[in-house]
Amino acid sequence: MAGFTGHLHLGAATRADGRTVLREQAFRAPFHVGKPYWDPVARTLLVQVVNPTAGILARDELALEVNVGPSAALAVTTPAATRVFRMNAGEAVSRQRFTVEAGGWLEVMPEPLVPHRGSRFRQLTTLVAAPGAGLLHVEPLVPGRVGHGEAWAWSALELETSLRVDGELVLRERLDQTGKSLQRLAEAGGSGPAACFAQVVLVAPAEAAPDEGLIAALHGLRAEGFLIGCSPLHRHGWSVKCVARDAVRLRAGLHAARALLARRLPRLGLDLRKL
Repeated sequence: MAGFTGHLHLGAATRADGRTVLREQAFRAPFHVGKPYWDPVARTLLVQVVNPTAGILARDELALEVNVGPSAALAVTTPAATRVFRMNAGEAVSRQRFTVEAGGWLEVMPEPLVPHRGSRFRQLTTLVAAPGAGLLHVEPLVPGRVGHGEAWAWSALELETSLRVDGELVLRERLDQTGKSLQRLAEAGGSGPAACFAQVVLVAPAEAAPDEGLIAALHGLRAEGFLIGCSPLHRHGWSVKCVARDAVRLRAGLHAARALLARRLPRLGLDLRKL
């Protein structure tokens, strides 16, 4: 049985008054775009991407492309977790590409990915930032339907992320582990059997880059059940890793980190639940 071959393309640009609008949008199931919301304080356009189907199924092939033009500001979120269902045969693949031009800003902060028992899923993410662009990309992962005893029970999960700044590759990371091996790592680190993860990639213009005080404040969020670590990348980039004991602690920790980053990056003052 064939799956969905869905695509979503968004292009954000500025009007003469400086307001960001969607200059281009095209989508096909299982993607759908809600009505955008312009935040006049953060001066950022908020777009919610909705999957009107139950989730990701076998043989789904998804393509997501978002382009942010010069001086435009866009935030992309989702209203609910992305569920990857059991697959008796085949796999599902998602290819994502996010591009931000000079002076532009893009935040991508979806709800978590939840791979169910027996699922096979590959997600390939490419981030491209021009000099002077800003980018925050968050990729949260919950280990499965914990309440149903399905944690760490996926058949295959591959998450690959690459970042290019001014044409130069500055980050490439790949998670390709069985659930059991990742579970052993989480438990060895003291995060427990239902540990949740998040990979955060940040690119900031030089004048807004996190300083030592902000990095120390981010590390100060470490608490019982939540760990966070920041590593600098070349060309004003940062890789941030989070591990939490459960989804509630992960959400709280990510939003606390986002609030701290908003001190240097005011566009993060946007309320992602405004829609």
